[in-house]
Amino acid sequence: MASAVVGNGTLVSARPKPMQITSHGVWQGESPLDSALPLLILQICIVVALTRLLSILLKPLRQPRVIAEIIGGILLGPSALGRNKAYLSMIFPERSLTVLDTVSNVGLLFFLFLVGLELDLRSLHRTGKRAFLIALAGISLPFVMGIGTSLVLRATISQGSPPAPFLVFMGVSLSITAFPVLARILAELKLLTTDVGRIAMSAAAVNDVAAWILLALAIALSGKGSPLISLWVLLTGVGFVVAAFFLLVPVLKWMTRRSPEGEPVKEVYICSTLIAVLVCSFLTDAIGIHALFGAFVVGVMVPKEGPFAGVLIEKTEDLISGLILPLYFVSSGLKTNVATINGGKSWALLILVIATTCIGKIGGTLLVSLLVKMPPKEGLALGLLMNTKGLVELIVLNIGKDRKVLNDETFAIMVLMALFTTFITSPLVMAVYKPARLAAPYKHRSIQRKDKESELRIVICFHGNRNIPTLINLVESSRGIRKRGLTVYAMHLMELSERSSAISMVHKARNNGLPFWNKLPIGQDSGDQVVVAFQAYQQLSQVSIRPMTAISDLHTIHEDVVTSAHQKRAALILLPFHKLQQLDGSLESIGNAYQHVNQRVLRYATCSVGILVDRGLGGTTQVSASDVSYTIAVLFFGGPDDREALAYGARMAEHPGIVLKVLRFTAQPGISSLLGCQGGASEGSVSIKMEANELSLDLASINELKNQVPAATSQSIEYQEKVVGSKQDITAGISTLSRCNLFLVGRSPRIAPLMGRVEFPELGPVGSYLASSDFSTTASVLVMKNYDPMVDASPVVQEAFDLEQVPDTPMCSAAVQPNP
Repeated sequence: MASAVVGNGTLVSARPKPMQITSHGVWQGESPLDSALPLLILQICIVVALTRLLSILLKPLRQPRVIAEIIGGILLGPSALGRNKAYLSMIFPERSLTVLDTVSNVGLLFFLFLVGLELDLRSLHRTGKRAFLIALAGISLPFVMGIGTSLVLRATISQGSPPAPFLVFMGVSLSITAFPVLARILAELKLLTTDVGRIAMSAAAVNDVAAWILLALAIALSGKGSPLISLWVLLTGVGFVVAAFFLLVPVLKWMTRRSPEGEPVKEVYICSTLIAVLVCSFLTDAIGIHALFGAFVVGVMVPKEGPFAGVLIEKTEDLISGLILPLYFVSSGLKTNVATINGGKSWALLILVIATTCIGKIGGTLLVSLLVKMPPKEGLALGLLMNTKGLVELIVLNIGKDRKVLNDETFAIMVLMALFTTFITSPLVMAVYKPARLAAPYKHRSIQRKDKESELRIVICFHGNRNIPTLINLVESSRGIRKRGLTVYAMHLMELSERSSAISMVHKARNNGLPFWNKLPIGQDSGDQVVVAFQAYQQLSQVSIRPMTAISDLHTIHEDVVTSAHQKRAALILLPFHKLQQLDGSLESIGNAYQHVNQRVLRYATCSVGILVDRGLGGTTQVSASDVSYTIAVLFFGGPDDREALAYGARMAEHPGIVLKVLRFTAQPGISSLLGCQGGASEGSVSIKMEANELSLDLASINELKNQVPAATSQSIEYQEKVVGSKQDITAGISTLSRCNLFLVGRSPRIAPLMGRVEFPELGPVGSYLASSDFSTTASVLVMKNYDPMVDASPVVQEAFDLEQVPDTPMCSAAVQPNP
């Protein structure tokens, strides 16, 4: 700070000139980096871009985004890029750090509010004895060992630290388990519904609450003044929590009651809650236990039932988690200088700290797990999971550094410890514990079957509401007239993200123990349009609808689909095509990742698979049974996939409102034994390969269609054959059926491609042509792949003959019952 001499000769300190908010522009000769707002904008852009890039690079290693954010903060700080003083003075000058820290802490306040929203205290009441004992061991043993390690650190690199606060801060930082990070790791590794996942989540919830209590104690002890003042801080903090419970909770419950499902939450309720977050943060800061506690307490006290908590998350999560919170990691990274860890003694202390937290967390958890009769592998995996650190760990360390409890070297050691222990969690858990997905073998794995009266089970997958009307109309068309009818498992495929709303859905999945579906008390309506649509359809039909939700990364969500279909003994999996119809009739992709999901399901499925190209079967609304009037066309070239499509079409023909048209293509004499253009065939010729065995099976399917369909529905079936010798003959034959409502085709018919290349391999040559812009139609397309008994599904699901039957998913009617 500079000094100046005033008129009377007195020497006084001159404060540095504060940064102006905005610049006058480069044309006025001013650099925008000399002004607070443009500099903050640049800092946010750099931070978000770097952390997202690191997140993409670390995704193959199954690392949560918090790892990328911690590494990004360290790289931008004095440990890496900050070694360049010109960069540091330009992008992160010291005079800008007050603004940076203030904005990042505001973001942190609301993020801790979101963390509180994720934590349901009612789950603590349901915590079993095993989870409670594991949580107790996971807190107490690392805390005690942390105190021992702190004595070593105070004797070496932290000699000037206050003894009591230093001991407590070290104990807390070593005993923390990051609840939000753990939830994401469990969901990523598909362990949520296992015993290990359930116990880990329950124990982490207990650990989270205990960690905040211990942190409040540490902050109170680190304050200036006598121990009596620290006691007053603690007592006042307890009084604040009690007052919030009796004053704030009734108001929040009142707002929740006045925010019913299916209606928008009033803006004044959202604003009032966010103001309450700020007010409570101010009060806890005034008390002396940090503003973060107030925000966390408000989040915990918001009622979790109803849509209110979900709307609060939706309104705040993207701005806070995506843009503002990463600044906190940079703020922490600017305080972390790995270069302070120099010399053998410092690195030995880092190893000591890592060993202490690992032995304390993993060893304590493993020991108690064995005492409560858990298998050793599960106990070890549980210990590794409970050793997960995250944002709360950084918060503890930053508070300790700001209060002069931790010096630069100790702070850097503890940050690296948190980074290392979290980084190793996913790889080590995958190495020591990967539970096999077991399922009992079953008989009916395709539409084709000898026992026509057996129940047909279908798993229908969808990404959002747009596919629902077509799917329901397709289900209505498929129900047939069988005695045992049709059971449909409607599986909502949802991508697991880093958003808090995704974790709230993860908690619901964990609570069910099966893929999640909203369940409400009797008499309440569901706000989920998907639930409403399937509930309404089930009440009007003879079909059993059993809804499910798979929440997973798109790279592995096919495992949920295949495993669920096997466990539910499904004969068919219906998948949506990765392109959706737009207003102009064209198909637009929703992402290649969804195409890859379909391809993986086709590869590993243990039953038949259908891919639906949705062009609006029945329009944009659900059609009642009496109003169904569809024409369905089966294009039959021959082969197992075409026979499966024909069998599905025959079942649909049982519906009184459906006309089935079967068009069988046969090759001209002389080329029936060839595949592709050979001999003297012209460039436009086509060939259909027909092996003797396949031909006999095809003829048997055609004869079965003609002879075994009930007489009452025989008039709804039209069969014709067309002899073709070129692609033009086939496309002309298909064009005669372009006015139908649905095409049923096999994925791998005995035919050469109808276009220069097969654009969509998962649809096959005919399906790709029908889904392309070359073919003009408003008809939807369903591409069928018959069950292949030679498929190797062992990487996804394994059959076990002595396995108990998996309990079935509750029906839609279990969610909402009509009023008497």
